[in-house]
Amino acid sequence: MADGGLTIFNGQQIRVADLSLPESDVTFTGARLLDVADSEVSSLLSGLSLPDSVKSSALKRVNVGDVDGFRCAELDRQEASSKFKDYVIAIADELEFIFGYWENAGKENKLEFPNLRVPLNYKNDPIAASILDGNTLRLFLADEDDFAMLAENLFTDLDIEDTGKISKSKIRNALLHMGVDMGIPPFSEFPQLDDILKKHGAEGEEVLGQAQFAELLQPVLQELAEALAEKHVLVIHDIKCCNGSKLRKVLGDKQQLNNVLEKISLDGPGNTKLVRDFLKKNGKDLGLPIAEANQSIYDEVFLAVGHEKNDKKLENDEFETLVKEILEKFADELEVNPVLDI
Repeated sequence: MADGGLTIFNGQQIRVADLSLPESDVTFTGARLLDVADSEVSSLLSGLSLPDSVKSSALKRVNVGDVDGFRCAELDRQEASSKFKDYVIAIADELEFIFGYWENAGKENKLEFPNLRVPLNYKNDPIAASILDGNTLRLFLADEDDFAMLAENLFTDLDIEDTGKISKSKIRNALLHMGVDMGIPPFSEFPQLDDILKKHGAEGEEVLGQAQFAELLQPVLQELAEALAEKHVLVIHDIKCCNGSKLRKVLGDKQQLNNVLEKISLDGPGNTKLVRDFLKKNGKDLGLPIAEANQSIYDEVFLAVGHEKNDKKLENDEFETLVKEILEKFADELEVNPVLDI
């Protein structure tokens, strides 16, 4: 999804694609295979180019230690096809491993994309992002009425003294006002914006009326749309996506699961009501959405479990089975219907 819509990047876009090596009469060298794979991955990620660090880590996952030697090697069709698929899947694994939300207030580890700096915390959570490719701007520009309304609203918002005049330099403020939701990348992520403003003379204190403002804004947006079509910009959102992945890690780790069971048991005898109360208070730490804003999900899960164990004190084994069943149902539900916690 592009321009303002949210896209979740966790390697899934790659996994669901056809990972067959394209047909070719040319002998595959390692170098050609990597070029084809990198191009395929980029197309699956809306034209985004992966940094060398991700590619290098993916190669290590498929046991390619001598990269230079591999690039020079000639591969038969079967070997090339197998290595192609393994490498692309390794990239998906690496994305799943890398992309997460920044929750560590300490040392910052950052991975650099062109036009993007992505915070890392290695927690395997997906990220929510908008891909800006100029499409939203083209839609505004294609409809005269829509553009006229946009320009009028922006002018009115910027003319805070209600004089009917604003300076040329306010075009920059107009772009900031439009923001990511309307297809405008942050200046910090797309320095080319400053060049576009300068090229069209959208600087200085010369005053403009509403019509003049619209006449200046239009070519700025047109050139920006063209620039974004050539080089998309990925904008990371400070949004938590609950998709069940964190819950599955808890379920797959006996120690983590035991820790959860112990914490729940501190509040009393094990039963369904106790589990629900605990998850309402502490579910965020397990990757659950906030209970108050997502009551229907909690109701659905606990309705499926049943009410007969609400007050009954359960033995340890029975209680562990109950907790696992509840967490698994949450994970299944969130995998099908991810929740964005804003």
